[in-house]
Amino acid sequence: LQQIPAEILSVSNVLTLYFVSPSVNKHKPWIETTYHGIVTENDNTVLLDPPLIALDKDAPLRFAGEICGFKIHGQNVPFEAVVVDKSTGEGIIRSKEKLDCELQKDYTFTIQAYDCGKGPDGANEKSYKATVIEGKRYDNVLKVEAVDADCSPQFSQICSYEIVTPDVPFAIDKDGYIKNTEKLSYGKEHQYKLTVTAYDCGKKRAAEDVLVKISVKPTCKPGWQGWSKRIEYEPGTGSLALFPGMHLETCDEPITSVEATVELETNHIGKGCDRDTYSEKSIHRLCGAASGTAELLPPPSSAANWTVGLPTDNGHDSDQVFEFNGTQAVRIPDGVVTVNLKEPFMISVWMRHGPGTKEKETILCNSDKTDMNRHHYALYVHNCRLVFLFRQDPSQGKSYQPAEFHWKLNQVCDKEWHHYVVNVEFPAVSLYVDGVSYDPFPVTEDYPLHPSKIETQLVVGACWQGGELRMAQFFRGNLAGLMIRSGKLENKKVIDCLYTCKEGLDLQMADGVGKGVKIHMNPSQSTLTIEGDDIDRVDKAMQHISYLNSRQFPTPGIRRLKVTSTVRCFNEEACVSIPSVEGYVMVLQPEEPKISLSGINHFARSASEFESSEGVSLFPELRIISTITREVEPEGDGGEDPTVQESLVSEEIMHNLDMCEVTVLGEELNQEQESLEIDMTRLQQKGIEMSSSNLGMIITGVDTMANYEEVLHLIRYRNWRTASLFDRKFKLLCSELNGRYVSNEFQVEVNVIHTASPVEHANHIAAQPQFIHPVHHSFVDLSGHNLANPHPFSVVPSTATVVIVVCVSFLVFMIILGVFRIRAAHQRTMRDQDTGKENEMDWDDSALTITVNPMETYEDQHSSEEEEEEEEEESEDGEEDDITSAESESSEEEEGEQEEDQQNVNRQQQLEWDDSTLSY
Repeated sequence: LQQIPAEILSVSNVLTLYFVSPSVNKHKPWIETTYHGIVTENDNTVLLDPPLIALDKDAPLRFAGEICGFKIHGQNVPFEAVVVDKSTGEGIIRSKEKLDCELQKDYTFTIQAYDCGKGPDGANEKSYKATVIEGKRYDNVLKVEAVDADCSPQFSQICSYEIVTPDVPFAIDKDGYIKNTEKLSYGKEHQYKLTVTAYDCGKKRAAEDVLVKISVKPTCKPGWQGWSKRIEYEPGTGSLALFPGMHLETCDEPITSVEATVELETNHIGKGCDRDTYSEKSIHRLCGAASGTAELLPPPSSAANWTVGLPTDNGHDSDQVFEFNGTQAVRIPDGVVTVNLKEPFMISVWMRHGPGTKEKETILCNSDKTDMNRHHYALYVHNCRLVFLFRQDPSQGKSYQPAEFHWKLNQVCDKEWHHYVVNVEFPAVSLYVDGVSYDPFPVTEDYPLHPSKIETQLVVGACWQGGELRMAQFFRGNLAGLMIRSGKLENKKVIDCLYTCKEGLDLQMADGVGKGVKIHMNPSQSTLTIEGDDIDRVDKAMQHISYLNSRQFPTPGIRRLKVTSTVRCFNEEACVSIPSVEGYVMVLQPEEPKISLSGINHFARSASEFESSEGVSLFPELRIISTITREVEPEGDGGEDPTVQESLVSEEIMHNLDMCEVTVLGEELNQEQESLEIDMTRLQQKGIEMSSSNLGMIITGVDTMANYEEVLHLIRYRNWRTASLFDRKFKLLCSELNGRYVSNEFQVEVNVIHTASPVEHANHIAAQPQFIHPVHHSFVDLSGHNLANPHPFSVVPSTATVVIVVCVSFLVFMIILGVFRIRAAHQRTMRDQDTGKENEMDWDDSALTITVNPMETYEDQHSSEEEEEEEEEESEDGEEDDITSAESESSEEEEGEQEEDQQNVNRQQQLEWDDSTLSY
């Protein structure tokens, strides 16, 4: 606000006022306008033409500040200026006393206006304010003006001004105009404070200096402000606000409406976005699809090995994708698909296909296996059209029938993943692409096929030409989740479930967020549009847009974000351009679960249990748990102490499993004498499927870990020819999300306990336990006494040494009696011994049962020891001839007992037993 000079001239008894009014200009602080004022001696109000109006230069015209006062500068001026309307800045001038034209015909004085920040009483009035935009050079930023009340005409004039503050990029001329000497930068300085003084023509300095505040405003660029380029999302935290501090800067443009569109780009994730990476068959079951669906492109396994040769893309956390390069195809084995063409059936597939050649590219084809090239039904791509071929059964007559159904779709050739479902209920055929229904056009007709007994061949990725015995019409692109089912169509609810992403944009509608704005979101929740005429409400809605990923273990990586906006002004046209905003959501790596299998891994059962109809349970006490390891920050001030490290805490979690595989270690199962079995009724009740082969058994289907435990408890091993069987080993492996997370390998060894022919010693009763605890090293002898071995690896002393010493001593004694007597006694003893052994072959097994453990590996060693002992005995017998047959039998009995004790010790050392069911 400047001080404005005004002049009053008297003509007769009429006073005339001339007033210069300020008007903002790019190069001048104002343009001069003359006000003509008249006042009579009998009236104190000055009539001005035009009226007195002051404007606040610091604000635009539309947002002008209020004027709170005027002040008149000059000596003995009998006038005052009064504000009439603060908002318009209008004021009047009136005399404070009676005027006499004869005494003075005219008056000259200066009027100063004040906005409502400064009072007209002079408080803080020695301050000027101005605002400039960075990067511009101004001829004048503002004007300061000093008034000298000296009566002398020479010394009442202001001749110069000076900026007292040193080293500032501003200059002032003799008229008080301040300009910047260089382009200003908001980043360098937000505001400059200058001290300005004035000099009259007598070189006298003003009694008081004035403060000038010049604020630097950053260059106004329309656009979204207050957003972050990188947004981190931690799995399992629910919705995350993407733009909590975002607002739209319009640079004071007269905006009437705003339309903003937020796009979430997830095409590089899996099959277009983050979905559960279970097998397609499992996902169909989770979505409520009917049973009996055949999976034509399953993950390669021992039970489904026809996809082994196809290149796969496992770069998306085991989301199984198969690549076809125009030279590959797979034949589906007979019996995998049983489609009755007279019944409704459906085909479901994920496909990514780009612009191809003009040739047909077959996705699925059922054709003659030999002799002819007739195609019974097929799904193929041709010139960016999806075509379904369906030739009627010959029994339908010889009239024309609908045969080819065409759909012209951009999705077929856009190199993006799309989900296709073809529902066939002849003559009606419907197509769903990403959950949206499309009608076929055109539909061509053809005759039914001729009757024939030729078998058909189902192929994926090409079509088999039976008459030429070769493949043709190869597919180029990616396929996944190819399914076919006969008997029931797919309903819209299931189709939506199969396509729906597990991640997307979300808008929380709390606190009246959607009031006054229009909101639109596409079905996949990847695009959200907000439109409104109130910028504040649009800002509030944008601040509540969030990202949500409902997967327990989402696919980590980048999801790009883009915000595009359009604004309109009063003329209903786009007035300013709003730059697009680009950022990304970084989905962090989820805590990987550790799936642990535990239980009894080594046990023995009697042969009769293996041969029974129920068999032996392989995993009777199996336990499945899953844990994750989290970092826990130290409590208190430890988080700021670099010497205090974070601790790791293991936490048990619950999640699903989708596969468990039991594998036979060693030789394959011999179907003529052994098998792995499970209660199929219990299995079907849980909706879990099973496949088996000579290599083992595979359990598939998405279910809880608790249900998988229950199912695995049902697996039993049978062997109805155990005579030559001593042990069997198996391996169990479970996984989640189609192999993304795999458990430890849990191995089980089962041993067969055989019962041998009864042995002598009827007074000894043997009790062989089924389970022996691995900690206790003890056993039960034939007398029923518990013999504990405090040193598991020590050897029980043999009595053979004592017997040998006695025999040697006795031999010395017998030598004294004479050689002939010794020899005679020796020959007589040998004859008696042979006769006794023959008699001993008839044993009484009425009360004796000896159990032989097949787990022992000491038989060879024991046989060699017996041979050595027999050789020693024969040597001793050859040197002495006075040992009776009774003594020989006693010695053999003692040695037998010693050997039996030694065998028990060796068995104890070689086996770890579970005695949880041991009874005496």
